Amino acid sequence: MLLGIDVGGTHTDAVALAERGGCMETAASCKVPTDHDDLLGSVTAALRKVLEDVDPATVTRLNLSTTLSTNAIVEGKVEDVGVFVSAGPGIDPHHFMPCRHFFALDGYVDHRGNEIRALRPNQVEKAVNECREHGIRVFAAVGKFSTRHPRHEKLMRRAICACKDENACDLADFVTMGHELGGTLNFPRRVATAYFNCAVWRVYNDFAAAVERSLADIGLGHVHVNVLKADGGTMPLEQSKLMPVQSIFSGPAASVMGIVALCDIVHDSVILDIGGTTTDIAVFAAGAPLVEREGIDIGSHPTLVRALKVRSIGMGGDSAISVLGDEVRVGPNRLGPSACNGGERPTLTDALNMVGESSLGDVEASRRAMEAYGDAHSIPAETLAERAVEYASRTIHEQTRKLVEEINAKPVYTIHELLEGKQVVPRKVYLMGGPAESMRMPLFSRFKLSVEVPSDYSVANAIGAALTRTTWDLELFADTERNVMFIPSLSYRENIPSSYTLEDAKRDALNQLTMHLDNMGVSLDKGEAQITHASSFNMVKDFTMAGRNIRVQCQVRPGVTRKMGSV
Repeated sequence: MLLGIDVGGTHTDAVALAERGGCMETAASCKVPTDHDDLLGSVTAALRKVLEDVDPATVTRLNLSTTLSTNAIVEGKVEDVGVFVSAGPGIDPHHFMPCRHFFALDGYVDHRGNEIRALRPNQVEKAVNECREHGIRVFAAVGKFSTRHPRHEKLMRRAICACKDENACDLADFVTMGHELGGTLNFPRRVATAYFNCAVWRVYNDFAAAVERSLADIGLGHVHVNVLKADGGTMPLEQSKLMPVQSIFSGPAASVMGIVALCDIVHDSVILDIGGTTTDIAVFAAGAPLVEREGIDIGSHPTLVRALKVRSIGMGGDSAISVLGDEVRVGPNRLGPSACNGGERPTLTDALNMVGESSLGDVEASRRAMEAYGDAHSIPAETLAERAVEYASRTIHEQTRKLVEEINAKPVYTIHELLEGKQVVPRKVYLMGGPAESMRMPLFSRFKLSVEVPSDYSVANAIGAALTRTTWDLELFADTERNVMFIPSLSYRENIPSSYTLEDAKRDALNQLTMHLDNMGVSLDKGEAQITHASSFNMVKDFTMAGRNIRVQCQVRPGVTRKMGSV
């Protein structure tokens, strides 16, 4: 039995999936209100409810999608971080400093991993002492070329970890080193990613520890727990404690993986997940989800966090209706539940009830709220409802069109490959989320495309979470002149012979990826780990070949372990 939980802006959804007759089916599902002041309580409530129909002893895996890290950043509930960088010549690193306690240290390593200038111990010590005076307990250490050699990052961490606070306890509770974030050479993105990883570390780890205690209390202490990542994969809960930044924007990833699990998509398509607070818009090219290849932006800071390409807009079933002049609007604010569910302000769901597209909750309460709000603005209730639904469908259509235009203005990258010269032309729309069935006809009228609402559409996110497989990627670098091979994200380094080849590098990269996942308790099927990039460049010195510079990327791509109803 597999469990999936998706913590959304309005509801927390849970599903239990079982294999019956060789097919995956929904054994139980539920929705509970999301309490943003107590996300753990929402998760626990959803688990307890779905377990009313499921024997906990039969559960083997729980995949969880949480908004915790995203909410902490959006709401400014992050921890102060001490960020230490060694940059060397080039752009001033202060141009992309992410926080107040930012220290650009002398010393640098070049692009081949050679130390050109050593760090100054007294300068590092001064920075550490300043952080101690401000009570900082989490740190990021980032060198510009640390993916070639992490010497300076390790020296910075050693100095930080050697320092004691006023109580003679270790100063540092956690240190992120930039090279652990992957092999991509993008110093500004690496700095921002390391910062955010530290900024949410404590709030995320407190939550993760509480989840483990809660699972033990309800009889699920034996279950393997994974957390969704923004790229549409999962990572073991233990690993997520070290890389909480990867859990940012995992909710939209659950949307995409939910539709992958429920539908066979082969054409250019639009996926709309209409929740209570937002609508997530995703686009598939030739049946495959698109990705943010370089990484997502968090606020104004570009990061290395790879993510599925999804746009969220403030339009959902609980989005409040408002009137501005002669225009009826919906969203982006949610001012409480819909009137049909006990709220006071009419919402999109109330408008859908009014026009007969749905009959959710107390339909008469929707009518009363629409009439009262319409009277206050001299608009008949029926007209108010019609114009609200029309505004919502028009807004979703316009935002989808803008997203497609942006996609077509750049190279198109799917989770599988770069599609050279591809222009995305959607041929179908897939709807999911609570209001999906109610919005089918309004959106069909607007898009003029076939609109499909799959079974289990209201808990599709949780299904996507339950079936998403663990993904990982790594980059291997080899310099045969210096006789060294290095995998930054694993902090793995070994000596190699001058005869080391590209084929040797491919083999080692795949072996290291497989072993790393195996150490995390994840076993791979044959072919799941694949080479995504391989290159070898000859290095010339004094007109003769001095060696080869080799780079290999490999990964387990995002996907689902099984599709619903599949054998």
